Amino acid sequence: MKVAVLNIKGEETGREVTLDKKIFGIKPNEHAVYLDVKNFLANQRQGTAKTKERSEVAGSTKKLKKQKGTGTARAGSIKSPVFRGGGIIFGPKPRNYGFKLNKKIKRLASKSVLSARSKEKAIKVLEDINFEIPKTKDFLGILRSLSVVDKKSLFLVNEGNKNAYLSSRNLKKANVTTVAEVNTYDLINAENIIFCESTLNQLKERFN
Repeated sequence: MKVAVLNIKGEETGREVTLDKKIFGIKPNEHAVYLDVKNFLANQRQGTAKTKERSEVAGSTKKLKKQKGTGTARAGSIKSPVFRGGGIIFGPKPRNYGFKLNKKIKRLASKSVLSARSKEKAIKVLEDINFEIPKTKDFLGILRSLSVVDKKSLFLVNEGNKNAYLSSRNLKKANVTTVAEVNTYDLINAENIIFCESTLNQLKERFN
């Protein structure tokens, strides 16, 4: 599949790039995408939720009342879960929600999303951009030129292009990252994926 290379004004430069079929032309594997997104979201969880059990609650250990003859159930401690302010039964404890996922599954998931976006014609190729200083106004101008201001867009730029990231940081629907850092969640969360021209070769190296 060939895609025209656009400049920052959204105009065709007259050049075309061919998208690798092994990355942009495979049959999407929905289960691999599900596993990778689940893995990513699980790794984002802090897992610090904690409640106190009866042995951890502060309170007297004195027996509340005599064992028999009260007409009510026996009670031995104010820290019992049946009383207000007592311990919590089977409450959450700190844990790690993450799980291991093979690299091959992760690669397959990313390729599946890229192939799906390719079929939807939601992939654009932009000539390499370079900001001398961070400027949100200039980045917003690129979004308008590409007609993606109101859509979630993912820009893949070269490493070290920090000013491009800083220029987009205040824009809610624009996300800038590198090929080395991009993940399946970022790809599937974007309505449009915009590659800088030179990042396509980096993508081939990563997946092949």
